[in-house]
This record gives sequence, structure tokens and C-alpha cells, in this order.
Amino acid sequence: MSLLDTRVPAVLLRIDRNPFHHGTLGAVRSLGRAGVDVHVVADVTGSPLRRSRFAHRLHPPPPPGASPADIAAVLLGVAARIERPAVLIAMDDAGAVAVSRLRAELAPAYLLPQQPGTLPERVADKAELAGLCAAADLPHPDTVVPESAAQAASAVRRLGLPVVAKWSRPWLLPAGSGLRSTVVVRSPQEARDLYARSEEAGSRLLLQEFLPPGPDGDWFFHGYADRSGRVRGGGPGRKLCSWPRGAGLTAVGEWTANPQVQAQSERLAAALGYRGIFDLDFRRCGASGRYHLLDFNPRPGAQFRLFADTAGLDVVRAQHLDLTHRPLPEGEPRPGRSFVVENYALPAALRPAPHGRELAWYAGDDTAPGLAMWGLWTAHVARRLLGRLRRFGPVGSPVGTPAASARAVRRTAPPPPSVTGPSGAPGAPDPTDPSDGQDPALTHGPVPPPPSG
Repeated sequence: MSLLDTRVPAVLLRIDRNPFHHGTLGAVRSLGRAGVDVHVVADVTGSPLRRSRFAHRLHPPPPPGASPADIAAVLLGVAARIERPAVLIAMDDAGAVAVSRLRAELAPAYLLPQQPGTLPERVADKAELAGLCAAADLPHPDTVVPESAAQAASAVRRLGLPVVAKWSRPWLLPAGSGLRSTVVVRSPQEARDLYARSEEAGSRLLLQEFLPPGPDGDWFFHGYADRSGRVRGGGPGRKLCSWPRGAGLTAVGEWTANPQVQAQSERLAAALGYRGIFDLDFRRCGASGRYHLLDFNPRPGAQFRLFADTAGLDVVRAQHLDLTHRPLPEGEPRPGRSFVVENYALPAALRPAPHGRELAWYAGDDTAPGLAMWGLWTAHVARRLLGRLRRFGPVGSPVGTPAASARAVRRTAPPPPSVTGPSGAPGAPDPTDPSDGQDPALTHGPVPPPPSG
């Protein structure tokens, strides 16, 4: 008998258009295996997810650039077809922000955590996060928010090259703009050029000190803060392999005990009064040993199924149980368990896993998505390679793209004060993109999947 109330369906919302988001498939399988009817509101064109036997029904998503009213209309239309209250789980930052804004309109039809209305938007905003970390006395990379192109160039001189540049609200980046949520800036002129595109990006530019990746440097924490504020359904994990290296999604991760990361995560959630699912990313400073918070995602991370404990509890099951007033089982952690995304780390998927392993795409009780993934991925890679070849000229340089070179820096006004203050330790590029790293081309790298911002 399922521990979950199977009379209550679940609705998964994903606004971005990435067809290879394995986290959504993980949520479909986790809830579907427990006997819950899972409705997916997402673009699944060309996605392996549409083959899953655990997806009860697929619904068209809001159109690109949809307004809050458009999103509300789509979700209320789905609720009308279901004809009973459902647990609503946003699978990307854009969806989480939209749901938090629309809470009053959606609450009659959906079960939602009792979350302060603006909190998901504040934690997802990278500029806001810097201030929240400072208030909570949590290590965070020294961050500057320039107010002019001159200040951006001057901030680079202060922070030291290379510098990490981020857009504060990456889910607003327009498709086809070529803008990435996170890039490494290697000259003051590059910072100026990025700042000049702020209006196009739709949000503020941040500049942070760069902390080089190193062994055991990248960590994450997944959890669900229940109605009482207790964090359940997750734990700390270590990123063993990313794509691209040092700046992309988790290709191989391992559940690893880390009391410091766990304590920092639970302390921040309590300080904010956060309720619901969250996914945090940390980078350890080799010099100080401190764990700096890089990202706070108010939704499930793509590898959340890594943290299924001995009772089968994970963050999406925790939310369904909690919102339907069911008790959450007390399982034991499973340290050493691994998570592998096969299309990025196939050798790791084939090696023995004595402590257990979760694959992103293949599952013995749901084989069709895993098989479909390879055909769809091969076609996708071929299209991307062909597109790149067409953009390159005969000498191997992108057609019409001038060579990048650093320019002399004129004397400018001093940079604005740091949002976080001097931390004594450098920062790092986000290990994830706006949709938990499903666009691994944060800086560069071959054949990335399409942008998910």
C-alpha cells in the first residue's frame, strides 16, 4: 500500500523548453511509482519523458514569454480537467517564481506550501541572494552589482581576473540571444560589453570573484522544509563530475555526509522561514575550507532522486505527503549512493555501484525513456555539430566574429560597494544554469543541449 494519498494527483510545471531535463522525468517516476496520477505541464516535444509509462497525462505549457495571467489560465485549465485539488510542483525557477506570484489565484485548485509570497523570487534572484547570505552570516562570494559599464570594468580590476559574471534573474534571458546565465569574464572590456546588454538580458549583471574548481570542491544540498520548518527528503551530495568540467550540470554525484553543508543549509532555510522544496549549490574554498553558497533554487534539483532514503522518501514525495497531511516515513540515509546522467558520463553508468545508483534516464520498470533518449540525443548532437560547422569559416574562426582581445582600461570611477562585503575567499561560477544546469554551455563546451532560460 502506498504511503501517499493516491486520491490526490500531482501536477508538474516546467516553463522552459529544454527537452532533456532529466529531473522532470525523475519526479514523474517517483510519484507515479507511488500510485499518484502525474500530470505534466511542459513542452515534451522531442523529449524522452513523453515515453514514460508513469506520466498519466501531458498538457501543453504556457507559450514562450507568457504573462502571469497566461500561466494562471493554463494551470487553472488543467485543474478544471482534473476536477479535484492537486499538489503543484514547479520544476524550474521560472515556474517556481510564477507559482509564488499566483498563489492566491491557484490556492483553491492546488495544494501549495505556506510560503511567504516573494521568498522564492528573492532566493532565485542572485543579487538578492547575496544580501540574504550576508544577513544570515553565510559564506558567499564577494559580489558587486555595477550600475554602469565603467563601474563594471572597475569592479573587474578590484576583484581580479578572471571574474564570474551572472545575470541576477537568468530565467528571463531571451531565447536566441546567445546570453548565458553564467560566464567567466577575462578582461574589463568583456565586463563592459556584458553590462551593455543588461536591458536585453532583462535583469541586473553581477560580478563575483572566481574560485577555481578543485577536488571535493563542488557540493549540493537538496531538501524539503515541511509545515513545521523541518528539513526532510534530501541531504548533502558531492559533485564528482560535471559537464562541462568545473562549470556545468552534475553528470556524476554521490550522497556524501557533510555536517557543515547540512548545518548551513538547514540554518539558512530556518532563517528565511522557507517552506517547500529547495536545491542549494556550494563551492568549497581551498584556502579557508569554508563552503560558499552559490545558488538557491526554489524547486527540485535535477538529481534529487539521488537522495531517496531507505524508506523511499525524496523531496517530491515529501511535499506530496506533507501537503496531504500524511506522516513522512523515517528512513535512513544511504551515503555512497550515486547518480549518473548517462549521456554525459556513460562509463560511470557502467561501473559497479556497491552502494546503489540512480540513472537519470534508464530504469528497469520504465525502459522506454532511456531507449528513446539515445536516439533523440544522437539526432540533437548531430544538429548542433552541423550548426557549428556552418558557422565556422575556412580558417576555423567563427564567421563574422572578431577575435576577442583585452583593451587598455581608462581610469574610471571606483566600483560600487560590495553586496556581500569582503569575504576573504574567492567565489565561483554557478555549477548550474537557470534550470539546474540543463544548459551546460555556461562558458563553452561541445554539443550542449538547448538553453533552458
